[in-house]
Amino acid sequence: MTESTPSYLAGHLAPVADEIEAVDLQVEGALPTELTGRYFRNGPNPVPGEDSGHWFTGHGMLHGVRLNQGRAEWYRNRWVRTKAMDGVPFHRPDGTVDLAAGAANTSVVKHGGKVFALMETSYPYEISRELDTLGPCDFNGRLTTGMTAHPKEDPETGELHLFDYGMRPPFLTYHRLSAAGELVASFPVQVAGPTMMHDFAITRNHVVWLDLPVVFDMELVGRGMPYQWSDKYTSRIGLMGKDDPTVRWFDVEPCYVFHVGNAREDEQGRVVLDAIRYSRDAWFQSWSRSGGAPRAEQAAALAVSKLHRWILDPATGKVTEQELDDGNAEFPTVDDRRVGLPNRYLYAVDSAAIIKYDTDRGQVARHELGENWHAGEAVFVPAADSSGEDEGWLLSIVTNSDPTVASQLLVHDATDLAAKPVASVLLPRRVPAGFHGSWIPDGELAR
Repeated sequence: MTESTPSYLAGHLAPVADEIEAVDLQVEGALPTELTGRYFRNGPNPVPGEDSGHWFTGHGMLHGVRLNQGRAEWYRNRWVRTKAMDGVPFHRPDGTVDLAAGAANTSVVKHGGKVFALMETSYPYEISRELDTLGPCDFNGRLTTGMTAHPKEDPETGELHLFDYGMRPPFLTYHRLSAAGELVASFPVQVAGPTMMHDFAITRNHVVWLDLPVVFDMELVGRGMPYQWSDKYTSRIGLMGKDDPTVRWFDVEPCYVFHVGNAREDEQGRVVLDAIRYSRDAWFQSWSRSGGAPRAEQAAALAVSKLHRWILDPATGKVTEQELDDGNAEFPTVDDRRVGLPNRYLYAVDSAAIIKYDTDRGQVARHELGENWHAGEAVFVPAADSSGEDEGWLLSIVTNSDPTVASQLLVHDATDLAAKPVASVLLPRRVPAGFHGSWIPDGELAR
């Protein structure tokens, strides 16, 4: 690394150069014996000597830890072997795209007994329980667009809701998978233009769309991520029935959202959406650090992304907004059993802390990691026979800025986040800070 090395290739983001595996990992503390399964986490990791031009576009690499009855049996990391890894370009010379040539670098999810590595705007890649790449998936030819990296599984029906956005009409397409993994619904949704819609939400009766002012910019093609903030594009949130492409739009204050915490319907039939909100300044600062085109003028003070709430009232057409916390936060998560349903707790991370929000009481708990440590997304795993919403464990890979310091998988008791972790799995290498992960219990994967 040199002084000219981009920030997204240095420090805690610096990629690793190879694939390794290790067995019988050292554990400090005591792993809960009920945590028997696999923790997989995805993130960008360019091959040695490659500069992808933006943090978001490096080849996907999965890191996995196998836990079994109080033991950490193995760690391994594997690149997702996409067509892009073989040098196949996403954009063809005729202007079309190769949907199997995405980087598959953003998230890893399970559905219908299978595991998929995801990156928006391209096909999902199926992954084995041992992190081998099985190949791109188009759900028996029915998926003809890309697939978001943030699908939402309805805990009541088992259906998986997903979408694709693009630079050409239709700019937004909605899809739904059955609980068994069959693509059963697809239709276009009208939005104002080529917005970069990274995430969305569902409730019991609605799909919640985020039509926000970060849009495709042809002048930036070939320069990493070709998206930029547009002051001319209106910020709005939409409510759509799950089988009806008609959307009820609500104008909101200009902002951007990368990640949703949760959405639900209250007793009055209003939709309550909690997400991490970026002001214009906060978006530009984050985007430039990640490799995006910087704005000419800089904000006078550091702007941060914050947990925010929108309440959308279909009966009156009114929307109210509220900042839930003034501290920096990203990568919000919720108990998967509460997706689209009323929830009290959300979890998130700051650069060096794991955060728990009690949204009913307006309380915030933090676990500070210490100097030079960086928190990865905290995934909630419910405890066996849990009765309280926060009874369970938070799993997070933490990374040190020092490249000689190995990473750890921390396991926290979610009811007492401020306390020390109940267990720390010492990993055999530094794991670059990445994006999103999943806990996959034994019994939820087809062999």
